[in-house]
Amino acid sequence: MLEKQGYKVNAVDFSDLLTADIALNDGSVDFNVEQHTAYLENFNANYNGDLVPVSPIPTVPAGIYSVNHKSLSEVKEGAHIAVPNDASNTARAYLLLQKLGWIKLDSKINPTNVTQDDIIENPKNLVFTEQKSLTIPAAIQDFDYVVITGSVVYNAGIDASTALATEDILPHLILQVTVKNSNKDAQWSKDIAAAYHSKEFKEYLAENNKDLWWIPEELR
Repeated sequence: MLEKQGYKVNAVDFSDLLTADIALNDGSVDFNVEQHTAYLENFNANYNGDLVPVSPIPTVPAGIYSVNHKSLSEVKEGAHIAVPNDASNTARAYLLLQKLGWIKLDSKINPTNVTQDDIIENPKNLVFTEQKSLTIPAAIQDFDYVVITGSVVYNAGIDASTALATEDILPHLILQVTVKNSNKDAQWSKDIAAAYHSKEFKEYLAENNKDLWWIPEELR
């Protein structure tokens, strides 16, 4: 769609989102489309970042998966579970596990800042291993269950329908087109946002979504 408007789009692959955000922040790339507001705010706070969201985009919910168990009811005492180790996605993983009733979190803690230390009840003595999101799919056989975030589900080619449960998409977990603050009013930035809101993109999603993507209200 952008190329029809005269743009040349060059995709750049990064090994992890932190590296991608550092490149965006130092101007090596112009925008990315793989993070939610919670991650963005955490990056800005910890890396002197100047990144801003300019449009929500379709989002794949984080889910819990297993190749060793067929259902959540098979969870046993001391089961081993892998969760992402970056702050915002660690929080969403523990919130998902609380949704399942496997743990209970301190209700006084901000949901975006939840850590393992905020678990106040763990009746099955589950054992959590926190590691890089991108490494979890390859290690899935080593755990009873794993929590995989949406963009990693997509990039790893995992069938999202095999998730045993998925998170509730909260506003701070919706993926965003992200740019440097100095570029938020640039015409190319506005054109990218407009493409996601276009009739053509809506039609593409209607034909290709297959229940993988959760669509923000303003894009429907």
